[in-house]
Amino acid sequence: MNTNEIIESGILELYVTGALPQDEIEEVETALQTSNELQQEVERIEHSLISLAEAVAPPIPAMVWSYILASISKVKQIGVTDYKTTNWAAITGWAAAILAIAGIFWMLTQNNDLQDSIVNTEAENEILQQQIESTNSQLAETNQVLEVLRTKELKSYTLPGNQAVAPEAYAKAYLNNDANVAYIDAKGLPKAPRGKVYQVWSLIVEPLTPTSMGLLSDAELIGNDIYEFKNFPNPEAIGITLEPEGGSKTPTLSQLYILGGVTGQ
Repeated sequence: MNTNEIIESGILELYVTGALPQDEIEEVETALQTSNELQQEVERIEHSLISLAEAVAPPIPAMVWSYILASISKVKQIGVTDYKTTNWAAITGWAAAILAIAGIFWMLTQNNDLQDSIVNTEAENEILQQQIESTNSQLAETNQVLEVLRTKELKSYTLPGNQAVAPEAYAKAYLNNDANVAYIDAKGLPKAPRGKVYQVWSLIVEPLTPTSMGLLSDAELIGNDIYEFKNFPNPEAIGITLEPEGGSKTPTLSQLYILGGVTGQ
């Protein structure tokens, strides 16, 4: 065959990919030694195959490329004057290896993304579990407080705010006179300023006799802003004042936030 017939027959493509029998490989290499046109055609086919491999392969880290190039450089370079040493099957194998390694790195990336997603999901589940446990704890606490406040021995009173000091304030008192126990719901009190505390007073009206029952901050907190006071006497009224930190021996009347009677029921 002449040069054009060889090019048009497709035998060079088979030669480049290593798909020709050995006797035909020798015939092609003999023709290559005498034809620059055939040599250029072989180079064009090689370039096309490499470009195709690069187009379909995912990006490969520089470290992997360095390893592959170092390995390929160990293969004997193919000169145009000695085509009998050409090992196109080896080169084709390296191209396949490049694609395989690229695929492996792609799968590793996907696996890492999946692992990150699993870790995030587990963290979200842990936070959700903590929220559920906190909600269950609050619910149990609320039920416990309701059990206490609903006992028939308790009498409840609404204690209004002092119109001259805190007209919007209020408190609730639950008294068990037989057990001398009182529960003060201070939800309606504004937050005490820094350096100040609320102090609870048991009052006898005639003559006016205040007895300190202690500080809200020192009382046992049994629920959300609900405090328990033991050894609480049978008062005629209850007052709550805002006092300096540590409390006072007598109520500061100018800071009387709450005052209400607890008799008549």
